[in-house]
Amino acid sequence: MLKAPEHQVAGHQARDGQLGPLTDDSGHFYKPLQGNERGSRELAFYTSFSSNTRVPDHIRKFFPIFYGTQILQASDGSGMLPHIVLQDVVPKCIHPSIMDVKIGSRTWYPEASEDYIQLCFKKDRETSSSKLGFRISGLQVYGENESEFWKPKRKLVQNLAADEVRLVLKKFVSANSTSDPNLEPDCSFASIIYGGSNGILAQLLELKEWRWGECGCKRKKWQKIYC
Repeated sequence: MLKAPEHQVAGHQARDGQLGPLTDDSGHFYKPLQGNERGSRELAFYTSFSSNTRVPDHIRKFFPIFYGTQILQASDGSGMLPHIVLQDVVPKCIHPSIMDVKIGSRTWYPEASEDYIQLCFKKDRETSSSKLGFRISGLQVYGENESEFWKPKRKLVQNLAADEVRLVLKKFVSANSTSDPNLEPDCSFASIIYGGSNGILAQLLELKEWRWGECGCKRKKWQKIYC
């Protein structure tokens, strides 16, 4: 049975008659294929990346498995539409804390139309992308009490100033994020999530060292999940 992703924090959502991604109980994530150049480019990327034998395993692990495409009933009831089928990376997590981060001060691809470039440029200036080189697209954080979680509205998160982004990054790795919004974040998990050989910073450096041009990747989008 297909359903809207329970833990989606960013992007279009398949709720209230809107077109968005779907998941099943077998660990698959179905993303509607956009009917324009962006859709064809996305499909070309996953097809090329998944079949590229030059991509090392330590880089491939950062990307969901690509299973091809499938024609499905669209979530908005508009009919049968092609969907990209990817690995759902969160079904084994009971209470996942998730942050969706778009990396890069330039979020358009070189061959994009002038209208699309201006649209992206406007959004980059209105968010932290231009100043910090990344922006938070959405997040949710579970606290020590499993019934409590913090999931701020996406518009609020995307328009945060640099100092506010710093505070959100602290809250994401804190055990007291949901208990009292006025408490100073304790950063209990900072050394595990951000630091160490398997932390976010180390993973970003690993990606940076890899030559992205080999697989035609023009924009990097990274998501961190911890259960």
